[in-house]
Amino acid sequence: MIKATNITKKFGQIEVLRGVDVHVRKSEMVSIIGASGAGKSTLLHILGTLMPTDGGSFSIDGVDAHILKGRKLDKFRNSKIGFVFQFHQLMPEFTAAENAAIPAMLAGLSKKEALAKAGKILEQLSLGHRLQHKPSELSGGEQQRVAVARALINDPAVVFADEPTGNLDTKNATELHDLFLDLRDKTGQTFLIVTHNESLASKTDRTLHIKDGMIVG
Repeated sequence: MIKATNITKKFGQIEVLRGVDVHVRKSEMVSIIGASGAGKSTLLHILGTLMPTDGGSFSIDGVDAHILKGRKLDKFRNSKIGFVFQFHQLMPEFTAAENAAIPAMLAGLSKKEALAKAGKILEQLSLGHRLQHKPSELSGGEQQRVAVARALINDPAVVFADEPTGNLDTKNATELHDLFLDLRDKTGQTFLIVTHNESLASKTDRTLHIKDGMIVG
């Protein structure tokens, strides 16, 4: 599902990534751990097409994503990739259903169709009773579940998660871990997760360790 070869990235004179290779199979859940500044979030943002690479190549679901630009890249990202970040990044003026529906509307569904699809996913995530609530009316765990619904709504090939439990308490973090595992088992979803959380990493299929811009071990 993901094949990355010799990924490099510099910020000024600082080498953040120094020739990273990553392969992730379909329906696999892989975690990336490492110290702060090791390059794990930079790698995730490059593979998620949010940041250009300085060197190397990568494909997602058989598409050479590193060469896509402009509208082709936007369309690919919206259809093939779901994102879950540490901070949920929900739109405060929109309801839970509207926030989850945004990528579907961008993909061309009508508002009615997108909201219906968002409602079904939120129901599956135990938020069917919170569809019309705005983010300020939701708990931290509920907000992150809305973010997960938004990531899933276009049936992406892969979900990238960057410290998804970093802003949650232990109870909500554990529930999110279990949710990811349940989604992987029920839907065959592929996950690549950057985390400091050893508990989450221990539950994934494989863990990649990154140090000084390189995969080690």
